[in-house]
Amino acid sequence: MGLFNRKEKAPAQNRPDSNTGVVEKAAGSSSASPSPNPALPQYNHNGHEITRGIHPDGESGRRGIHPVDFINVIWASSCTLSSWVNILWPFVPAAIALHFVHGDHHIWTFAINYIAMVPAANLLGFAGQEFARKLPKVAGIIIETTLGSVVEIVLFMTLIAKDNGSGTISNGSKINVIQAAILGSIITNLLLCLGCCFLVGGIKHKEQNFHAHISEVGSGLLLVAGFALLIPSAFFSSLSGSTVTSGEGYTEARLRSDTLSISHGVSVLLMVAFALFLMYNCFSHDNIFAEVLEADEEADRDRHKDLKKAKLTMTECFVAIIFALTVISLIAVFLVEEIEYVVDNGVPENFLGLILVPLVEKAAEHLTAIDEAYDNQINFALYHCLGPSIQTALFNAPLVVVVGWGLGKPMDLNFEIFQVVLLVLAILVVGNFLRDGSSNYLEGGLLVIVYIIVAVTAWYYPNADLTSSNGRSSTETGGDGAEVVARGVRMLIS
Repeated sequence: MGLFNRKEKAPAQNRPDSNTGVVEKAAGSSSASPSPNPALPQYNHNGHEITRGIHPDGESGRRGIHPVDFINVIWASSCTLSSWVNILWPFVPAAIALHFVHGDHHIWTFAINYIAMVPAANLLGFAGQEFARKLPKVAGIIIETTLGSVVEIVLFMTLIAKDNGSGTISNGSKINVIQAAILGSIITNLLLCLGCCFLVGGIKHKEQNFHAHISEVGSGLLLVAGFALLIPSAFFSSLSGSTVTSGEGYTEARLRSDTLSISHGVSVLLMVAFALFLMYNCFSHDNIFAEVLEADEEADRDRHKDLKKAKLTMTECFVAIIFALTVISLIAVFLVEEIEYVVDNGVPENFLGLILVPLVEKAAEHLTAIDEAYDNQINFALYHCLGPSIQTALFNAPLVVVVGWGLGKPMDLNFEIFQVVLLVLAILVVGNFLRDGSSNYLEGGLLVIVYIIVAVTAWYYPNADLTSSNGRSSTETGGDGAEVVARGVRMLIS
């Protein structure tokens, strides 16, 4: 019963206050003290009366929808980088219109929709951030991270729905792209996003220190997730060299069936692990995370400007989220329909899944995290890098497997050995940099360089219809892949 019992802070000593009875600051605000009389109205730093249940930092001072204020707040966005993204909004109607124009313009359709996804995802991220401001710190950042991953979930669901269900390499198969996008999302967050945060923050502040609790929990969960994600691949690669085509013995069909069953079981267990992660963050240890994040807010050099910014109302947050989700869903469908033509025109599947898809689906989160690192909010930035990676590994990836299971699609966690090795090495490199509890521009630059190396290698990796290590296109998988996976397992647990 002591798991969720947290020590309450000692009550503050009563001090004389010459302004008592004039304006009371809101309880829970970083710059406010509790009102001695809760019946009196409470006001935040901008003088706005606080709505019951709304955090003072997120109080807009307005109700309902005000179109002019709504557009102005959205256009200003959360930071300068995010506001620049709004220049891309004309691509959204162009992308939708181009989809319905007849003709052989598939590459242009993909490119325009790809660009249009960025401002739509940025709006969703900003609306989620505004909504999160109105909630307690830990719950807010978790909801913000979850909304940021909605783009990824929509893309995954669209891809699995469009898959032909054959489980083999063909024009209608999308499983290889989904698998590459799953690992690519994690790798992009760990190497590119975190690397840019360390690089930008290190240039601005020379060296930044982050709380060990966030880095240890994050790196530990990623190690567990990495271990779980490579288990089906290790199982398949270890046995693929000893199967028989038909007749008695352990056949290829049975191996693939067993690998799929293992993937289903691992996916369910990973979702349980994600539920434990949420429980740990939101209930049993939320006070630790709240204190760390509040300290980070105090270290924000632009906090006074951020607090003075106009904010969305709760209604406007919901309107923006619904509108952004609608646009994202449309663009995701249009993008997925053009993937086959893009691959046919020379873009490798691995590059598409590992690099292109994660870049567009995580663009808004990356901009937010980099801005936080620049403002010396390194714990927030670290959470925005590790949090989405954890959600992808523990929830988004298992979710698409479970949905595929329900749809009768053979979506599994049997990744290409190349992809598994990249994931393992990325987790190891980042874990090593997080060990000392500090970051600088050298570590950031090295992470970005590693990501560029991954991108170059992914460009030259052949498509699955030419060669594969997970048995989707060829019966000859060999034992070399099993040895590589075995080494990866030893590296993870060492």
